[in-house]
Amino acid sequence: MNQEVVSFIESLNQPWQVEVSKQLRQMVHESIPGVEERIQYKKPHFLKNGHYAAVISPSKDAIAFMIMNATGLEVPKNFEGPAERKWLKIREGDSPDYGLLTQLLVQASNSL
Repeated sequence: MNQEVVSFIESLNQPWQVEVSKQLRQMVHESIPGVEERIQYKKPHFLKNGHYAAVISPSKDAIAFMIMNATGLEVPKNFEGPAERKWLKIREGDSPDYGLLTQLLVQASNSL
């Protein structure tokens, strides 16, 4: 666990964003054994074998969770982005399906 990532998440302005980001981070660590994390481009990035696997990207009213290496994944319609990376915008009051996110993340990161 990287202290810069901890500090970044804890410094988010809204308590719901802190909680969602903590849950996403924990999910990434449980889904990708040996995942590395760092702050890059002013947001938490998660890497497997030196390749980007996921990104937590906060904005004013949402947390976007991006899954990299997503070409070929079957994602629900509420995901956005080009074939190689897909993201889900989570807003206050949303109940993200962490089970589904875990499955997609595992599938996408298997070949990294």
